[in-house]
Amino acid sequence: MARIVMKFGGTSVADLARIHNVARHVKREVDLGHQVAVVVSAMAGKTNELVGWVQGMPKACGANSPFYDAREYDAIVASGEQVTSGLLAIALQSIGIDARSWQGWQIPIRTDNAHGAARILDIDGSEIVRRMQRGQVAVVAGFQGLAPDNRIATLGRGGSDTSAVALAAALKADRCDIYTDVDGVYTTDPRIEPKARRLAKISFEEMLEMASLGAKVLQVRSVELAMVHKVRTFVRSSFEDPDAPGMGDFDNPPGTLICDEEEIVEQQVVTGIAYAKDEAQISLRRVADRPGVSAGIFGPLAEANINVDMIVQNISEDGSKTDITFTVPTGDVDKAVTVLERVRETVGFDVIQSEAGLVKVSVIGIGMRSHAGVAATAFRALADKGINIRAITTSEIKISILIDGPYAELAVRTLHSVYGLDKH
Repeated sequence: MARIVMKFGGTSVADLARIHNVARHVKREVDLGHQVAVVVSAMAGKTNELVGWVQGMPKACGANSPFYDAREYDAIVASGEQVTSGLLAIALQSIGIDARSWQGWQIPIRTDNAHGAARILDIDGSEIVRRMQRGQVAVVAGFQGLAPDNRIATLGRGGSDTSAVALAAALKADRCDIYTDVDGVYTTDPRIEPKARRLAKISFEEMLEMASLGAKVLQVRSVELAMVHKVRTFVRSSFEDPDAPGMGDFDNPPGTLICDEEEIVEQQVVTGIAYAKDEAQISLRRVADRPGVSAGIFGPLAEANINVDMIVQNISEDGSKTDITFTVPTGDVDKAVTVLERVRETVGFDVIQSEAGLVKVSVIGIGMRSHAGVAATAFRALADKGINIRAITTSEIKISILIDGPYAELAVRTLHSVYGLDKH
């Protein structure tokens, strides 16, 4: 007997028929003798609808400002998960499973006060554990908790993944199963490269890089939590028949296991290729080369909540001037340029140049730590295809390359092939 947390995303609970299908997945694990807690998202499209209502309300009242109270935003958008948790509890009861729904504040899942993007601080799972030991299934509304002001707080988009992993850590679960509309983590996006393969296992570090660099399978914070608390996490498909062969296999169910790298016996040099569209490049030309300049540039950008990624600096021959180039999300370009114009005099630079429509392609693999020449292979392969590299950043297990947008799919397919990821 094991303790399992099962999480189901919006497409998995999109309507009553799919919620019934989720109940069958839960029943399978209960019938195998496991203690089960389930975390659910809002039904597909519901959160977007609720957010639209919140954003439209000030305008509907004739207000000139789009401002709204973030605490009320949380009260409204958290209701989507409340509906799903109640419906799944009813579905389970209807097929003979003892179940009850839990809202974040009832457990309680305690968060900080950052309404709309709260972080989980603590979960008291003692009452849920007591009921699980009696055979009751806990159906928990994801994406939400209780802030210090005693108001509902939501965890940001994709927060149900974080809820599930945090709950698994608090309940000391043996496994956390994230059910979604894909059947695992692939070597790259199968929509771009049909030869992409589903990975049997991937390390926490690799998954963290994949998630932060464009792979949409899991929210980044959920992977961080899983890594810190060593929560063995499976990515599985909710659309497979709940009673198909192997679905009840505890050690190796269909899907991808995200685990400690020590569990991965045969380590590939490269595990996957990720990509992120809508990158923009900003260049500051002839910047004064003196102490404090970088802080004068990137400090104000950070205060404006603009996420800066790749940074490249070139110093002039005489060492008096430098060019600084960096990337930001395309949606933040105008805001970033406005911030930089305000500090132009104090920092000291001549020209701001910006260009949108770029793509960041990343090569990821823990095997890169012990293998030389991985980067050279990528550069050579892209050069052979006539793809120009604008910027490069590296870490122990990652190489990120900035290229022009139209070459994104060609670059992904080229790198996927050159590292042998298309071979079974």
